[in-house]
Amino acid sequence: MVKDEKKEGGKTLEMIEEGGKGDREFTEEELAPPHRATVGEALSEIVKGKAPVDEEVEKERHRHRFDNKAGIVIAAHKTETLETFTQLEVGADIEVHEAPIALLASDLNSDKDKGMVSDEAKKRLLEDGPNELDKPPRITLCMLFIIQLTQVIIALLIAAAVASAVISATAGSSPGSVLSYVDSIAIAIIVFLNAMVAALTENSANGALEALSALSSPISTVIRDGEEVEIPSSDIVRGDIIVLNTGDVVPADSRLIFATDLKVNEMLLTGESEDVSKSDKVKKKKDGAPEKLTPETMVFSSCTVKSGNAKGLVVRTGMDTRVGQIAALLTSETGDQKGCLPDTSANQTPLQVELGKLAVQIGFLACACCTIVFVVGVAVQAEDPDNDDIPSWLYMILIAVTLTVAAIPEGLPLCVTISLSTGCSDMVKENVLMRKIAAVETLGSASIICTDKTGTLTEGKMTTVKAWAAFRDYNVSGKGFDPTSGGVARGGAVAADEVNFDQADKRDTDPSIVSLVVSAVLCSNATLARNEEGFWTPRGNSSEAPIIVLGAKMGIWPTDLEKFFGRVAEIPFSSSRKMMATVVEPVKKDVAALKAEFKYPIAADAVDFFAPRVGHVKGAPNYILEKCTTLLKSNDSDPTSQPTAVPMTPELKAEILAKVDELSSQALRVLAVAMRPLTDTSELPEDVDAKFDVLCKDLVLVGLVASIDPERDGVKQAVTDARNASVRTVMITGDY
Repeated sequence: MVKDEKKEGGKTLEMIEEGGKGDREFTEEELAPPHRATVGEALSEIVKGKAPVDEEVEKERHRHRFDNKAGIVIAAHKTETLETFTQLEVGADIEVHEAPIALLASDLNSDKDKGMVSDEAKKRLLEDGPNELDKPPRITLCMLFIIQLTQVIIALLIAAAVASAVISATAGSSPGSVLSYVDSIAIAIIVFLNAMVAALTENSANGALEALSALSSPISTVIRDGEEVEIPSSDIVRGDIIVLNTGDVVPADSRLIFATDLKVNEMLLTGESEDVSKSDKVKKKKDGAPEKLTPETMVFSSCTVKSGNAKGLVVRTGMDTRVGQIAALLTSETGDQKGCLPDTSANQTPLQVELGKLAVQIGFLACACCTIVFVVGVAVQAEDPDNDDIPSWLYMILIAVTLTVAAIPEGLPLCVTISLSTGCSDMVKENVLMRKIAAVETLGSASIICTDKTGTLTEGKMTTVKAWAAFRDYNVSGKGFDPTSGGVARGGAVAADEVNFDQADKRDTDPSIVSLVVSAVLCSNATLARNEEGFWTPRGNSSEAPIIVLGAKMGIWPTDLEKFFGRVAEIPFSSSRKMMATVVEPVKKDVAALKAEFKYPIAADAVDFFAPRVGHVKGAPNYILEKCTTLLKSNDSDPTSQPTAVPMTPELKAEILAKVDELSSQALRVLAVAMRPLTDTSELPEDVDAKFDVLCKDLVLVGLVASIDPERDGVKQAVTDARNASVRTVMITGDY
């Protein structure tokens, strides 16, 4: 790490540099003042010529005459101290996200262009370990078997089996016969079967989970030896140069070398669902400004790249990453060992806790009853009717132990284990793997279910369901990202099968909605395509995905619009501006020919989409309305008529804000879309804020787009079933 200015030690460093101009090195003994008993002795030695004078030594000694022992040591080792202070100055206080890339790469023995050398990467992998979070070693089948034997009730059964064998050996009619040990053998078989069934079930589940983990091993693209190669993410080391593209998951904490329109979803770290813009440019922090949780020049492990591309220098891997630090907080500081066995007492299920209590109660009651029987028997001098030679006290001990063995329910653990194993089998049929056999019972003890909303109760797929353009309402059908399912219809229309509208209700060629969608798509970076499995998948910002899908349902694809408009500038979304803007221009100078080829029925009479330059803006409605001076308004009597541009008045603005509130009250995420034709073709300012001020004024409001993350199929029924079972469901979300 780098330090920008000299702080602590700076003065000392200057003194060392000043004193180190000469070539001669002095020892500590030379710099130390000579020890003499008296001043007279010193003068006498000089006069007699016994104390030769070295002028250089005396000068250097004079320079350090007031130094303490530490100062003399530093002066005697100027070269080493100078190097040490230089390293401290270069590597002390500056954070990784502020350090120069060249220095970081040099410190990690890497190259920002060619990456690491393969041999060096292998050595570092051995030193630092794999790039993965720590996970406890898999418990062997033998250890699982032993763990089952540590339960209290099983321990009682083992003690009962031993006691029964002792009784049979000492008081049996035929101690040498196997039949004398039937009880002991039966109890031992029950204990063995119980432990083996539980161990085999848990071992099978652990094996299946490891197989699933191996199948999903992630691959990352890195630069090594000057070439791009794909390697397992676990093999990434500090100093590697990673290549990131839209849709990739960041494999390790990295400092950005360069980034183009990069946006990353950091919900895993911050809880915020909005994508965060990243840059390789270090911005000077303002005095008094708080430190950012996730600096703009850093990308962090396990976060998803939503748009753009970048290269980064890996600075932390494995448990040293931000995610690793969170994982470390969740692990036990005292370890999970209890002797030589794993300690599972902290996460016992209610059934295990109750069985443990029952075993303790049975043990105490059995011991108490047997103690009473023993005391009473000894008091009345009870004797063995079959053997008069056995003392009364020994006979009563045998009786007490026999009663203790009889009091312990040998079949209870086996019945419980068989029942839980059956439950595990049933769960497997529902595609649920149980790592621990006793966990099957936990679900039956649940009284509250706390669940996340996004991606759990909902599909995690933002979908446009309503739109408002030129004072007209529109409904949008369909679910998910499939553009072939659903369409656009007038407000209030209902799809008979939740997908298809009646032909009379369709409005996908209405100039008002077409203008809205064309402008919104031109102000988006997301794309939509089929993946290898044939499913439609968007890539890019999650807020733009529903817009792209809506456009695809109407036949308005970004690739089609690129044939007519070329982007010349972009202002990315920021939390302060609450909006994003793009600037496009016609791809040909022959605008008349382009208009003739353009097949979409836009509101060409109200606003000029083919102006020399056009700014398209989308974002928070209240922010955009403040920048609008005009809006589109259509003729209510004719749905196919061209809308016209009218001035924005306070009354119209209040009506639009009321519409925004109406849509928001339906749990919809509302985005406003506006545009502005530009006649000035001069270069836009380089500064983002200045560019924003030029584009985002005198805007024309085109309309509103309202999206929702629909609930998953079966969620409503699942919540109802939980409520009928007296289980309370609590939704946890940060969207409020």
